[in-house]
Amino acid sequence: MKPALIVIALAMTLALFACSPKSNHAVSTGKTIKSVPVGNLTATLSSESGALSHGDQEVMLSFTDAAGKPVDVGAVSLNFHMPQMGSMAAMTDAVTFTTTNTPGVYRGNVNIEVPGEWQGQIAYEGPAGKGKATFSVNAH
Repeated sequence: MKPALIVIALAMTLALFACSPKSNHAVSTGKTIKSVPVGNLTATLSSESGALSHGDQEVMLSFTDAAGKPVDVGAVSLNFHMPQMGSMAAMTDAVTFTTTNTPGVYRGNVNIEVPGEWQGQIAYEGPAGKGKATFSVNAH
């Protein structure tokens, strides 16, 4: 009886390790919200839902080369800016990024204050040089 339990326990342990996520696998970036050219790279903003919403949320920002391969760009920033409209003051909501285990893929948190059209302002500086881009995106 004990040898059978040992075999079952060993098989379950091996199955658990085989099914567990590995640190060298690519990070899931979710669904694309917007992709824009930044220099000779493409920056892709994404989230689990594929939409930018007002309120607190997690987003992903990835940089790829022409072949679609992730590129480590070093330090990144992304701000969402809405200009002054009438009596409403201009707003700028910054994304706070951390690196992931996939170079060129960054995880961020942002609190979009109100729904509407925002201007995304991306910048990077590091091993891939420097780059900046601006794009429009709607928050729901």
